Amino acid sequence: MTLEGAFPDVPAAPIRVALVDDQQLVRAGFALVINSQPDLEVVLEAGDGAQALRLLTSHEVDVVLMDVRMPMMDGLAATAALTDPDTHRQGTIPKIVILTTFDLDEYVLRAIKAGASGFLLKDTPPEEMLAAIRTVHQGDAVIAPSSTRRLIEHLATVLPDEQKTPAAVLDALTDREREVLILMARGRTNTEIAGELFVAEATVKTHVGRVLAKLGVRDRVQAVVTAYETGLVSPGT
Repeated sequence: MTLEGAFPDVPAAPIRVALVDDQQLVRAGFALVINSQPDLEVVLEAGDGAQALRLLTSHEVDVVLMDVRMPMMDGLAATAALTDPDTHRQGTIPKIVILTTFDLDEYVLRAIKAGASGFLLKDTPPEEMLAAIRTVHQGDAVIAPSSTRRLIEHLATVLPDEQKTPAAVLDALTDREREVLILMARGRTNTEIAGELFVAEATVKTHVGRVLAKLGVRDRVQAVVTAYETGLVSPGT
């Protein structure tokens, strides 16, 4: 299996990655794969959320790969603390990708609603993990492996109704913005959305920005979760 050729032009400075997982072997494996790439660099490792928060006060990080189940402070609490602009150290909030398995259900959804930018299954192929780090760093598209969409669909069905976003939040969207949100929820990139709607990609980016602003969400992942929670998109469609 080759990992080369899977990344775009190498930036002037590598994307700085933090690994937060209580299993040292997991961190070592991820670090080996990530550090093999010229545009990525692991700059911090932590065994729990509390240690990660302490270390992040003295390290600049772009993307955090965050486990959920850890001692001392779990990934949910650490994610909430890292994405809270009122408590974060310098207002520079890293992108957070949750590391999980299918049995975490609503816990993963809670992490995303708390501000995580996406999630990866721990058995994700190396190429998908590397692509996810780059994609989240760019702040562009939803992490798009088919397993991710299936997990979002599953989570949207198990979350209690009282925790779901009310459908009324969609009232602020125009018909075209609803169309764009539906296509986002189906895993389409901006380029693919532009092709389906016969508009320029720049126009799609404008619509996506307005959707995020009107829904009050941080990124496309949270927008997709909202689409499922409100019933705009149904699992399996």
